[in-house]
Amino acid sequence: MNRFLRTTVIAAAATAVFAQSVPLLEQIRAHLTANDLRADVSFLASDALEGRGTPSRGLDIAAEFVAAQFRRAGLEPVGDDGYFQTAPFATISPDSEGLSLVYDAGGVVTKADPSKIVIQNGAALDLNRAPVLKVVATDTAAMNALTPDQVKGKVVILQSENQGRGGRGGRGFMPVSPALRDAALVVTLRPTVPAMNQAPQLRDMAAASTPPSIILSDAAIASAIATAKAGPLDAAISVHMAAPSVTPVKLRNVVGLLRGSDPALKDTYIILTGHYDHLGIRGTGPGDHIFNGANDDASGTSSVIEIANALAALHTRPRRSIVFMALFGEERGDLGSRYYASHPIFPLAKTIADVNLEQLGRTDETGEGEKLGQFNLTGFDFTDMPAVFHKCGELTGIKAVKDEAKSDSYFSRSDNAAFAAVGVPSTTLSVTYSYSDYHGAGDEWPKLDYENMAKVDWTIALAVYQMADGTGAPQWNANNPKTEAYRKARAN
Repeated sequence: MNRFLRTTVIAAAATAVFAQSVPLLEQIRAHLTANDLRADVSFLASDALEGRGTPSRGLDIAAEFVAAQFRRAGLEPVGDDGYFQTAPFATISPDSEGLSLVYDAGGVVTKADPSKIVIQNGAALDLNRAPVLKVVATDTAAMNALTPDQVKGKVVILQSENQGRGGRGGRGFMPVSPALRDAALVVTLRPTVPAMNQAPQLRDMAAASTPPSIILSDAAIASAIATAKAGPLDAAISVHMAAPSVTPVKLRNVVGLLRGSDPALKDTYIILTGHYDHLGIRGTGPGDHIFNGANDDASGTSSVIEIANALAALHTRPRRSIVFMALFGEERGDLGSRYYASHPIFPLAKTIADVNLEQLGRTDETGEGEKLGQFNLTGFDFTDMPAVFHKCGELTGIKAVKDEAKSDSYFSRSDNAAFAAVGVPSTTLSVTYSYSDYHGAGDEWPKLDYENMAKVDWTIALAVYQMADGTGAPQWNANNPKTEAYRKARAN
């Protein structure tokens, strides 16, 4: 444990309540068992729910199941519709009929191969020789410096070798810069077309408008742009794009509250999250095409359910309130967590932390063997929360560990990232980062180690209780430069 963690206030608070943790742990163990978790996961990851794609009938059934379990635990419903926070989205189905892009650089005209274009954000569009602005997508300073006047009416080309999320399903997000909203079109250059982005997109109808955008992997155009310096190019782009079809769809986060006991601190909150969606049904022909998502993330959702049940049954409630939330659409781009961050039920300034749960059941880490008796925290050195999990693990025999190769890079690859972006100290807990059936049809409920999972969940439940019951709140590590953006968001 590093010096920052040893000297943190929250670690001292954890030590102070350590003595009372033994009876608390016994109560938690009595109400959170391996068989409870097995029952939840086996239902959520059953073929009947057809992989819980976003949106789908299976996802809706899963939401109803989570709400029923929150009701059983006695949590308060705090959504706009009982336990549901409803989110008005729309399915956007691009129309590639007649799609064309022509790049003219100093009289050298290149027409893009239509098969090398993927519509990312469709709109009816006819551009005739629009001016072009090149931006290196990985140049954060340049992205942040963009102004609406610089991009208005222009085609903004984002050049990068890889705009993906490092293995989180090929989601292919467009880099975020408020100024890009004023662009006529955003073109992201990629070496290859990401197949998953050819599916209908989901759009938050309550969010600020975003510009039309495409992904382009045409080698000839990419080569012509690669040699040009960033900034306005001596070039023009003409584009035709048909209007997409738009179908409204209602998505739902499932939210329950365990009200705190302290008259003042009960109006501050810690959030425990896990996403209840997965990849749905994929492919055709012989074989299994249901992507059940038992470990990713029925295990996290079931843990949220059973930790809620265990903490709600305690004789003494913590001082702060605990929000239990199952999130939709993580596999489609952290949609549920980003929606909550934009439409919080409880003030973000009074939300002390988000603890996000992912992949807690499988112990077979790819290439590393069995991972028993431990769990990972992403952004291990970003906050002082690991100290609490470490202390609680001394009671349960479960270690809170830092994977030196993956801890920081995986911080932005789950729902905790949406909370971090608005300044809420956050982390994602997992037993494995990768395993043999990750995002595969073989991720099924019999493969999880429920005994190990229960012990991990005892540790998490105890740590969440301690953070909710302490007077100190988790903090970003001011000594870590990687937390600067999150600290600034918190200050604002």
